[in-house]
Amino acid sequence: MTVLDRFGAAQLYVITCPPLRGPEGYPTMVKAACVGGADVVQFRDKLITGKERYEMAGRLRKICSHYGALFIVNDALEVALAVEADGVHLGQDDLPVAEARKLIFPMGVKNFLIGCSTHSLEQARDAERQGADYIGIGPVFATPTKPTYSPVGLDLVREVTSRVKTPHVAIGGIDALNVEQVLAAGAQRVAVVRAVCGADDVEKAARTLKRIVASFPACVGHSGMTV
Repeated sequence: MTVLDRFGAAQLYVITCPPLRGPEGYPTMVKAACVGGADVVQFRDKLITGKERYEMAGRLRKICSHYGALFIVNDALEVALAVEADGVHLGQDDLPVAEARKLIFPMGVKNFLIGCSTHSLEQARDAERQGADYIGIGPVFATPTKPTYSPVGLDLVREVTSRVKTPHVAIGGIDALNVEQVLAAGAQRVAVVRAVCGADDVEKAARTLKRIVASFPACVGHSGMTV
């Protein structure tokens, strides 16, 4: 099964936030998220050095592989490639998807995801034209993780999911209390940060969200399409 097939079957996408006990808290956090049911884990930390990011990414990649979760590195394409991650996630202010694709093509890198954050229908369509393997739609609700972005709301989720064919993940302020609204708007899968990695019990929080998403009437099937 390719990484794109695995992403298509994914339901819960967990993004890390800096642990209270410092970088050394990441392995415990990621292990707990995986045990709780995370299908995808994105390693995101804007504050650590490049060397620290590389070293920690290598450790987290092994944990995700052990538990069968896809491992994505935020922003740093070179780190994602160096640790043989399953993909990289790029923001609107990062390297364009098309340029990232140009860089990895001569290397013969295959079975590697390039995701892209989008905040409008225009950006979603542009990411699709550039060849993104998946797009993030958000922030759906207000979130301190993206303080400079206004919430796009459920209407954009409905619009993008009905007009853009590229696989997607809804993100931004999503938690156990509002996730069903996001799924009802057409989201195939959801991404969370604080709702899991900021919880006192990461494993329990992940398991609760996964159960809600998996039991929703329009949950994602193994084909990656809503059923």
